[in-house]
Amino acid sequence: MDLKKSSVYKLSDSFNCLSSKKESSLVNVQRNMAIKIIQKAIKEGTLEKEYSDVIRSVLEDLKNLQEKGQYGFQITTYEAEEMENLTNDQIIRYLFHRYRYLIYPIKKILDNYPPCLQIEPASICNFRCRFCYQSDQSFNRKSSGFMGTMTLERFKKIIDQIENHVEFVTLASRGEPLLAGDFIPMIEYTKGKFLGLKINTNASVLTEKHIHAILSSEVQTLVISADATEEPLYSQFRVNGNLKKILRNVERLHDIREKYYPDAKTITRVSGVMIDPEKQDIDSMRSFWGSLVDQVSFVKYSPWEKIYQADPNSISTSCSDLWRRMFVWYDGKVSPCDNDYKSTVKIGSIDETTISELWKSQRYQDLRGQHLNADRCLLDPCKRCTVT
Repeated sequence: MDLKKSSVYKLSDSFNCLSSKKESSLVNVQRNMAIKIIQKAIKEGTLEKEYSDVIRSVLEDLKNLQEKGQYGFQITTYEAEEMENLTNDQIIRYLFHRYRYLIYPIKKILDNYPPCLQIEPASICNFRCRFCYQSDQSFNRKSSGFMGTMTLERFKKIIDQIENHVEFVTLASRGEPLLAGDFIPMIEYTKGKFLGLKINTNASVLTEKHIHAILSSEVQTLVISADATEEPLYSQFRVNGNLKKILRNVERLHDIREKYYPDAKTITRVSGVMIDPEKQDIDSMRSFWGSLVDQVSFVKYSPWEKIYQADPNSISTSCSDLWRRMFVWYDGKVSPCDNDYKSTVKIGSIDETTISELWKSQRYQDLRGQHLNADRCLLDPCKRCTVT
């Protein structure tokens, strides 16, 4: 199967489509509520000083209803559904950090912590998806030195550093997070610490124990990666995967949630990579998965799996990830990008310094400067990457 060639991949607009069970009016409801909460905080003088400038910008943007593509902050279906699960007291904090995630990368604003931290519980994976780094045998072999799982001690160290500073945390990157031996105590340690903790999993090893841990720990979003609704297409994309097994596990998730956690606020989503529009469509995904999860979606394909072999391109736009996300591998190494899955662009290690110091380090700043100067063509693998 030949994967379709990808054009520029914009991280700020990575969804191909997102379908939800919620009413379409939810976006306006949450927007209007946010405006009222902000105006009340300003009037009563309760808006925290550290949030003030950003939240006032959020208010102005929400009131102006700027068109998509402009610099203004907007509440989309994605934000509206996350906000619906928050208390009024949490909304301003959420909006502050969501603005950091969405707008800081556009305006190239840098503060003390990454808006999003992506933590890798495991780099190993039981799948060899056609569009993933795991299809690279020079990466996935045990002898390569890239394979492993994070210790609970290292995980706790990371969480302790970012609590109250970073709200958007994703557990996943190069591998399948549920394969980490300490995954359950890791999840339990995060309870109540973040407004936007997300787990990405292929759901192949999603057990009852995993499900109870995720739902009882109040994980905000559980994303199950699946790209098709029938065989053999599913296993052609998700090599080593079995659609019947994944379906059983997702049904188990649904049943446990209904029986034991009817008030759970965890958003469940089945999300696929849009590789072949002639064979994949959101309607069939909605029909197949829609009764079991809250959302179904496709994200746009980027040639992650062949970054080191791709021809250099002419893209000169800065990569927004340099201001949006930072990645911590299972062994503590820090990377600015998961497309560079072999870490040829080295930043440092959390075993030697802190998350904040790494984010503001000279090495990171030099990398950002090269991108701002349209010199990504001098960097490898940046010169081969389509992400902006």
